Amino acid sequence: MWGGRFSASPAEIMEEINASIGFDKRLWRHDILASKAHVAMLAATGIVKPDEAEQIARGLDQIIAEIEGGKFAFSRKLEDIHLNVESRLAELIGPVAGKLHTARSRNDQVATDFRLYVRDEIEAIQAGLMGLQLALAKKALECAGAVMPGFTHLQTAQPITFGHHLLAYVEMLRRDRGRFGCATRRLNESPLGAAALAGTSFPIDRDMTAEALGFSRPAANSLDAVSDRDFALETLAAAAIAAMHLSRLAEEIVLWTSPQFGFARLSDAYSTGSSIMPQKRNPDAAELVRAKTGRIAGAFQALLMVMKGLPLAYAKDMQEDKEPLFDALDALKLGLAAMTGMVEDLTPDARAMKRAAARGHSTATDLADWLVRALGLPFREAHNVTGRIVALADEKGCDLKKLSLDDLKSVEKRITDDVYAVVDVASSVKSRTSYGGTAPANVRREARRWIKRLEKEAGSR
Repeated sequence: MWGGRFSASPAEIMEEINASIGFDKRLWRHDILASKAHVAMLAATGIVKPDEAEQIARGLDQIIAEIEGGKFAFSRKLEDIHLNVESRLAELIGPVAGKLHTARSRNDQVATDFRLYVRDEIEAIQAGLMGLQLALAKKALECAGAVMPGFTHLQTAQPITFGHHLLAYVEMLRRDRGRFGCATRRLNESPLGAAALAGTSFPIDRDMTAEALGFSRPAANSLDAVSDRDFALETLAAAAIAAMHLSRLAEEIVLWTSPQFGFARLSDAYSTGSSIMPQKRNPDAAELVRAKTGRIAGAFQALLMVMKGLPLAYAKDMQEDKEPLFDALDALKLGLAAMTGMVEDLTPDARAMKRAAARGHSTATDLADWLVRALGLPFREAHNVTGRIVALADEKGCDLKKLSLDDLKSVEKRITDDVYAVVDVASSVKSRTSYGGTAPANVRREARRWIKRLEKEAGSR
């Protein structure tokens, strides 16, 4: 397939390191789609005869049928998916198959196939992100009034609602979808027709092939078109951030389902047991989602290192672009599906969460705010007074709500029994009505808004 320049076969180890068919065969559908668009353009511009283009197109359709039927024999001696398809095409239709490669190179061919593949993968990931968002929003609506402790530094901070906590992840996933959307818009330029690196002297119509393949436009510079892998890097960067968000949620599920927290339970469908300890219920699905973040983030770093020292234009180093991306996007799609299942399966224990929210003086900020509103103290003074009251509660071994009015007055004599209304955890969350706050009314409104929006988007896909 290399032509007359070489008279000897490659060494066995050369074949081993050089061949990519073991992994790039998953690009077969995109490769054939691009070839059909290319040959249609060659016929439309008079570069090949219409009957020749028809023969090539029919041969490509037969190859599709063979691959879908599991009858296509992929050969490592033919290196990659492009030469495997072209070789089989020659067997089917004869020498006219060689005209398919007119005015293109494997350099623009693989760049085109890879962009088409990544674009399709992003669409699948977007659907997975939406599915997880919808699961979280529905669970948030169910749990809009369920009080739990909010944490900073994993220390009890202020009471929030479980629904509010879940909606935080909906917002994270919204940004993830935005990043993947931006990546799609930037990758949607067609390299086809850039040939090896310099373009071609044939009178091709790159707008025609770009339109046929759903690209917004042809890539403007032939050197850049064949050597650019920014689209893969950007997609991997978006994937790494999304995986990090899944990992954070997975870590919380691990904590929530532990006996020490006891905030929620996963059913048998998303739990595993121990080979030696009969009592164990392990959140293995969450742990594996958490762990897969490493391989996804590692894929981004791996490709970044491949690309960092390459002069223009194409170099065989770029063959290392696919395996990390394939693995990373597969892992992300699996993680999204697993996390969606876990969120739908998760059963919160509202009583346990509320009990935990009442511990650790979580309403101390509410007390300080009350001192500002009711007594007119500057906040810094109110903060100091509240800190002394918290110290008193610790000394007595009780929560703020259990301190007597005399105890409170011993720190600040102007305190009245009205204060007890604000140190209750349920009252605390209800009071947080500012935009974006944790009040149950806010959570219900936001959850319903998200559910309506996501269901509408899903219906329009």
